[in-house]
Amino acid sequence: MLLPLLRRLPEVIAFAVVFALQCAVAWMWVRRSRPARWKRWAAPAGLLLSAGLLMAGFGANTSRGMMLLSHDLVLLVRAAGLMWALFSLAAMAALLVVRAIPRPGPRHSPARRGFLLAARGAVLGAPAIAAGYGVFIERSDLKLRIVDLPVRGLPRDLHGLRLVQVSDIHLSPYLTAREFRRAIDMANETRAHIALVTGDLISTVGDPLDDCLAELKRLRADAGVIGCLGNHEVYTRTMDYVTDEGAKIGIDFLRSRNRVFRFGSADLNFAGVDYQKFHAPYLTGAEKLVVPGMPNILLSHNPDVFPVAAEKGFQATIAGHTHGGQITAEILDQNISIARFYTQYVYGVFRHGDASAYVTRGIGTVGLPARLGAPPEVALIRLCAI
Repeated sequence: MLLPLLRRLPEVIAFAVVFALQCAVAWMWVRRSRPARWKRWAAPAGLLLSAGLLMAGFGANTSRGMMLLSHDLVLLVRAAGLMWALFSLAAMAALLVVRAIPRPGPRHSPARRGFLLAARGAVLGAPAIAAGYGVFIERSDLKLRIVDLPVRGLPRDLHGLRLVQVSDIHLSPYLTAREFRRAIDMANETRAHIALVTGDLISTVGDPLDDCLAELKRLRADAGVIGCLGNHEVYTRTMDYVTDEGAKIGIDFLRSRNRVFRFGSADLNFAGVDYQKFHAPYLTGAEKLVVPGMPNILLSHNPDVFPVAAEKGFQATIAGHTHGGQITAEILDQNISIARFYTQYVYGVFRHGDASAYVTRGIGTVGLPARLGAPPEVALIRLCAI
């Protein structure tokens, strides 16, 4: 009884923190703004609603909760609670900003009162507008991203080789098989030499994994389809299943294995590893997958392994995992996102000595069903010699 609670302690703490912050929002709204009577009741009612949504999503992970709520409803309820929490935190920040505005005139100036009301409405409405854009527009704004990846010592016959990358699919109620089908069609239209699937086919237990594999079966490339597994394959305990079913549909998931391709008179080695956990030694034994005398490319869901891969002899690394930050903003020429807290390799091409890496934004979402500043993508990677 105690062990399951201890395992979920981080969720309990996160819930307590969010709920405390939402209490602060409600208190500031009632105490500082002197709203009408219905608005006084609106803040506590909203607080109770958001708490109920979060608790429903939290409790639905238990066997009793799953008996009461369907899997899809669990995810939608959890998303609603998280989105409400996001609005509450944004509202609290906005109210703090409004309170900090200096008073330009008399305490009861009608002009100042009108200005503050307009400012409050703008700053409180902006988060809802941004979230709506992220959920209903940018989340499904799938694009083909074409990128040149420099590879040291790349033979002439491999220059311009096209690799199409499909990553971070997260097939779920937030990304249907029909929406994912569009990504596969986009990938097939590139007529790539090799197709890459770099992990996270689904998000959680109960997501339609077989539907995801059915769509991946349609993925085509001249020399075949290879890939690696992500952290959500670990979480859902589907690593062996995905590997076996992938082999049946022509996808070779490289799990601490390598595979050599030949194009013209040149060879190219791909190696793949399972998800590399943070705060653990990266790529233990991966140096055995490096083949001398040819370019070596590592497929790793986690991009943080890049410097280690370079030191072990891989000329390039191709990864995903970060979703490009998923919710990101540019401030003073710096992209700010949650992903920045755990890796510097959030999105794009990176260099480390003579080695290079590409980290894709991926297709789906996790946590919040929204993207801001990080639209989904299918990546067409062109190898180029340096």
